[in-house]
Amino acid sequence: MATSRRVKTREQRRERRHRRVRAKVHGTSERPRLVVHRSINHVEGQVVDDVSGRTLVGLSTLDAGLREKRGEMNKTEASRAAGKALAEKARELGVTKVVFDRGGYVYHGRVKAFAEGAREGGLDF
Repeated sequence: MATSRRVKTREQRRERRHRRVRAKVHGTSERPRLVVHRSINHVEGQVVDDVSGRTLVGLSTLDAGLREKRGEMNKTEASRAAGKALAEKARELGVTKVVFDRGGYVYHGRVKAFAEGAREGGLDF
């Protein structure tokens, strides 16, 4: 008798991968965690200190500064710009080193562009 496997949605599979990544990736006050969330149209990033449980800075492609330029960019270009803007905000707070949390997403496309933008903005990971 074959066992029945429950069909998992794409989001459930991503959350499972994210839990696996989070078991290994932790942010501290010296080196906080840069976490990425990707939706259909937008990308969001946050710099989180897991020890104190605080979000230090967050930014998405919905922010006012990026929204103006969003019409002339594709989603990948907007993700790179969001990563760069987040890095600049984080550097203003004195954060230069982070650990990258891809959030269960494949390191490709918009997630990769966000990470490269953050590196261009001055974050080290």
